[in-house]
Amino acid sequence: MLLFLPALLLAVPGQVASPADFSKDLVALFQAEWPRNRTVNIVCHGHSVPAGYFKTPVVQSFDAYPHLLHRAIKERFPLAVVNVIVTAIGGENSEQGAARFEADVLALRPDVVTLDYGLNDRRIGLERAKAAWTAMIRAAQAKKVRVVLLTPSWDLVVKPANAADPLFRHADQIRSLATEFRTGLADSLEAFIKANAAGKPLGDLMSQSNHPNRSGHELILEGLRPWFGVPNVSSNGIPG
Repeated sequence: MLLFLPALLLAVPGQVASPADFSKDLVALFQAEWPRNRTVNIVCHGHSVPAGYFKTPVVQSFDAYPHLLHRAIKERFPLAVVNVIVTAIGGENSEQGAARFEADVLALRPDVVTLDYGLNDRRIGLERAKAAWTAMIRAAQAKKVRVVLLTPSWDLVVKPANAADPLFRHADQIRSLATEFRTGLADSLEAFIKANAAGKPLGDLMSQSNHPNRSGHELILEGLRPWFGVPNVSSNGIPG
């Protein structure tokens, strides 16, 4: 008997989804034993960061957060049959991602989709980016697909104290969309800022100006873990 995710939770104004509620049915799928289990498809859609670009043109897929997420899920749920599929394209913005969303993402029949376009959306502005993100979220939710939005990871050209920078404004818009549609939210930008405030030089998290290194991707992973029922890892390596 195959297991299926139930209908999505109804949106509640003023809050993002609860990680516990969001992941509850996913965890049940991950824990199901053969022959009652089925393959769970997770699609990571976005630009060069989920695509695995480090110092361009080098692509280190196995050090990027989609692969790290796959490993984390499998380490937590050894019975799970999971595909983590990357449909990200380097250099792409959310309008381009929305244009191919049906054919490249929904055609894969995902259970969860992650969206990560904030860095490149600075080139198209807030209004156009909001329209594209909204279209993708609505299309996914219409198919009963869970969605996790990611705020942008860091860019070394940005000054951490400049809250008016487009990077921060796009992050705020993504947070608002997560609230409006009650999606999951992995706040990558906030994670980088907190790491820096705790004494971690931002350059130590980057392979080039706008691409995280392995440590930066691990920071992004920490924001994704709760939405997939995987405990976070504390600084001493012990699950928190």
